[in-house]
Amino acid sequence: MAKISRKDLKTDLFAMEVEHTVGYVAHHKGQIARYAAIGGTVVVAALGGYLYMSGQRTARMQALGEAAQVLETPVGADQSGGPSFATKDARDKEALKLFTNVASKHAGSTEGIAARYYLAMLTLDQGRTAEAEKMLKEVADSGGKEYASIAQLSLAELQANAGRAADAEKILRSLVDHPTILVSKEQATISLARVVAKSKPDEARKLLEPLAKERSVISRNAITALGELSAK
Repeated sequence: MAKISRKDLKTDLFAMEVEHTVGYVAHHKGQIARYAAIGGTVVVAALGGYLYMSGQRTARMQALGEAAQVLETPVGADQSGGPSFATKDARDKEALKLFTNVASKHAGSTEGIAARYYLAMLTLDQGRTAEAEKMLKEVADSGGKEYASIAQLSLAELQANAGRAADAEKILRSLVDHPTILVSKEQATISLARVVAKSKPDEARKLLEPLAKERSVISRNAITALGELSAK
């Protein structure tokens, strides 16, 4: 397998777009009572009375949030005088420790599953692709619908980048048919179009063209993917 960084994955929780998440939430307010991952941090989408947080769950969320925040801490001297890490390796080491603690201590909970996903992405960033793929499969198999879907999307893109387009296509078609709060139908469709662009360019164009007329972030991503398709 080729070495693939989490930076190569468009579905990484650290890289999910705020506009996309907010736009999707606006269209699915009645369904949302759990986490939405935005811009590298994990926050609670609390709408009305849909979400009740016990003291124990609050503690789990705090621990997960603290771990996620480490990844947002600057490397090198921070101009604002805030906390920073001397090197990226030092930052990742601290993040790995905190996420491992959450994943172990709160195994089976939403927070524990989310921590497991973060660990998979950090492992991928270190070049341990096979181990990361195994971890993503574990989250996909046992992570509950929402985090299972984001793990499946990352897994599909990892497989596509490793030259296993058929495996990726199978996962993405399933996600198109079964969207979730964290992975919308449109997001899965754009990823699917990118995967099949080389072998099935006509289908890829057919998938993308309707989305180019949709809401802002979706249309922008679809137009970008169409441009990539035309350049092939």
